[in-house]
Amino acid sequence: MTQLLVVDDDMEFAGAVRMVLQSRGFDVAMEPDPARALEIVRQRLPDAMILDVMFPENPLAGIELAKVVRRQFPDLPIVMVTGMSQQMPLGFSRQDIDPALLPVTEFLEKPIDFHLLCDKLDRLLHRPTRATE
Repeated sequence: MTQLLVVDDDMEFAGAVRMVLQSRGFDVAMEPDPARALEIVRQRLPDAMILDVMFPENPLAGIELAKVVRRQFPDLPIVMVTGMSQQMPLGFSRQDIDPALLPVTEFLEKPIDFHLLCDKLDRLLHRPTRATE
């Protein structure tokens, strides 16, 4: 079974993501703490990671975690989700992905479109895509 790790301090959001992805056949773990998430990745490498940008203790913890993970596991797909543009006048988009500064595979803006998330994960993990449900 394909294993995913959702790293987000908003457990309500992470739980919703988990529920949707489990219904699509993914095995989903959740972790609200970026430091613990790094330990989990090192112990049991997931097939992909869904990562928030901002955390209460560090507004850029998601970006910092992505950099460490990318150096150690260069092939791990990282889908970054952010609600940053809702909170600040700046946001991220696919054009901002950069191997050194923002080493993620994909971006999704919160509130996320779950069909789009599933489609991106299916494509990244080379799974057959499903028709729109």
